[in-house]
Amino acid sequence: MKRYLIERDIPNVGSLTAAQLRDLAATSNNALAKLSGKVQWVQFFIDETFCIYLAESEALVREHFRLAGFPITRVTEVPTIIGPMTAYERVRLTEAA
Repeated sequence: MKRYLIERDIPNVGSLTAAQLRDLAATSNNALAKLSGKVQWVQFFIDETFCIYLAESEALVREHFRLAGFPITRVTEVPTIIGPMTAYERVRLTEAA
């Protein structure tokens, strides 16, 4: 699956209650279930309104948001991820030609 960074514009999202966040997550989970495992929600960063999703395609990510009724501002595919442990990996990263 490909990894996507989703930017969403949800006014006042940082002030949602725990109950509202549970409802938001439940709505998202219900939409994900309709996509038969082709889209996976990884994380949602509340204050900046960014999400990380795994999906077979950008179109499926957009379909998830349509089914859930959530706004979507931008979808960006993230082809490569590195972190502190990358320095210790035995597998070499593919270099650009």
